[in-house]
Amino acid sequence: MIYTVGISIALFITALLLNKKDKSKSDIILLLWMILIAIHLSLFKVHDTKEIYDMPYLLGISFPLRFLHSVFLYYYVTAVTNQFPKKSHIVFLHLLPTLASYIYLISFFCLPSEQKILIFEQNGKGFEVFNTIGSVMSIIFGGLYVVWSSVLLRTHKKNVRNQFSDIEGINLHWLSFLIYSLSLIWIVVVFTNNGPYIFMTLSVFVILIGFFGVQQKNIFSNPKPISVKHTRVKRESIKEEKKDKYATSGLRKEVGDNLYKNLLHLFVEETYYKRSNLSLNDLASELKVHPNYLSQVINKKENKNFYEFVNAFRIEEFKKLIKNPKNQKFTLLALAYECGFNSKASFNRYFKKNTGQTPSEYFKSTME
Repeated sequence: MIYTVGISIALFITALLLNKKDKSKSDIILLLWMILIAIHLSLFKVHDTKEIYDMPYLLGISFPLRFLHSVFLYYYVTAVTNQFPKKSHIVFLHLLPTLASYIYLISFFCLPSEQKILIFEQNGKGFEVFNTIGSVMSIIFGGLYVVWSSVLLRTHKKNVRNQFSDIEGINLHWLSFLIYSLSLIWIVVVFTNNGPYIFMTLSVFVILIGFFGVQQKNIFSNPKPISVKHTRVKRESIKEEKKDKYATSGLRKEVGDNLYKNLLHLFVEETYYKRSNLSLNDLASELKVHPNYLSQVINKKENKNFYEFVNAFRIEEFKKLIKNPKNQKFTLLALAYECGFNSKASFNRYFKKNTGQTPSEYFKSTME
């Protein structure tokens, strides 16, 4: 029953994605992944019920598919976080284990139906080495891609904080959910190596995708994507400045000092931080400098990322406002918006992190 539900949900998500207009690369990858899951679950279902013996041409087809789920996780994470490989041969390189498995199984696919059924009934007799290597490699590949995807997501989170002053609208929980779920399937594979358990977990996985996916506005709708570019400064700009601390970005120390001075002027004198959707690119454009240089200066001078730097100013401005008796007629949230925050959740979270108190607790302490 659970296999049928899993297949139905996978096909339902496939239909939603097919009907989505202006599909992104991540949409197409998720679409293909759902088709893969529907096929894989269907093949296991007919195998588990012995119906596959009535369709011997399907025997063996599902074995290489076990390598693909972790690969599709990697594809999806890289697509969503703008880290997808640009060279097509690198993309297809991840499919080699699956392709190699199918090539090896050509001799099996060419066997008469009766002989293929006999091999299955004898638990893969004659293909024991292939089964063993396949099982080991699926465990290794599964763990490798889960870890790799986690690292890519962590890198993206760091880049988000280096480029945006408000990250509340950049929801990465969906990707975390996919990675944790695949991790659970991998654990089941490692510790049980039991087909029914593995595919029951895969069925639950796709059911949860259906449940949580419909709550993610960016999965089945078409909002404007938030792109985080992973840029690099050209090597030629580095050569002359190897001796000072900005050499890794090609930025001379005196230029960095002057940029920091101009940055502080924008924030202290012109309260630029009050712009609620301020980004690193916006600020770099105002200062007429490359975003990488600006990020470097903030990191070096303040020992903070862009997100922390901007919100620290907002917190200090909020502290000043609540101490002014004229502002007592306003709510704490209204004052927070005045300082540049654009959501209650992000304000409360960062204020607690910065001060160790909630805004209400801090306000009460100033009144005592």
